[in-house]
Amino acid sequence: MNLINGLKLWSINNNYIESAIKLFKKNIYSYIEIYIKPGSFKDYINIWGNLNIPFIIHAPHFGDGLNFSLKEKFDSNKKMALESIEFTERLKAKYIIFHPGVNGDIKETINQLKQINDKRVIIENKPHFGLNNENCIGHSPNDIKMIIEETGFGFCLDIGHAICSANSKNINPLDYIESFIDLKPVMYHLTDGDYYSQYDSHLHFGEGNYPIKEIVKMIKPEKMVTNEAKKKSLDNLDDFIIDMEYLKKIDN
Repeated sequence: MNLINGLKLWSINNNYIESAIKLFKKNIYSYIEIYIKPGSFKDYINIWGNLNIPFIIHAPHFGDGLNFSLKEKFDSNKKMALESIEFTERLKAKYIIFHPGVNGDIKETINQLKQINDKRVIIENKPHFGLNNENCIGHSPNDIKMIIEETGFGFCLDIGHAICSANSKNINPLDYIESFIDLKPVMYHLTDGDYYSQYDSHLHFGEGNYPIKEIVKMIKPEKMVTNEAKKKSLDNLDDFIIDMEYLKKIDN
């Protein structure tokens, strides 16, 4: 396969550890992207630290209270960002992914991101609207371009988010994805979903109608791609294995 595939887990997902180890040894994936649940460092860092697996860190987003676009959130944002950096240091992670925020000001997002001052930070694009109709910062190539030019940070292209944003603007999704790719993302997020919806659904491949084969061709060879599909079981990662088999068939 030309893609470097990643498994998405939460920092509190010790229930998947055994399965994750087995799949890594079988070369089913190449790294784990861990979403940090706030306050989980003390209880879970040693569990992940003992795995000897490459990591990417995904900082908390607004669903857990981190929202760089609001000035009044600065202190709590800083606390969560620092915990994410702690995970990054201990796990020797290559990148830390941050969302730009919702219902606020992109200039405030840029101001707060600048104060993190960590070269491993990369910014993820968002749909235009969140699941509860939040107005997301970073939903357009112009937003992302402004943020990465002002901060010097890298870019993680979430394909599903780009498709949702394109639908909100009545733009051809594949053309819109190309506009994001022009910003030279260092890694990607990819799941299936409703190709005509404004809202992200994180479906497994084949459960939606995204043109996955066309999208994979657009992703440059040897790029890191995290599968963010929702897990159906608390006991195993069988659905992730099926997703990887699906990708393998189309990514030759």
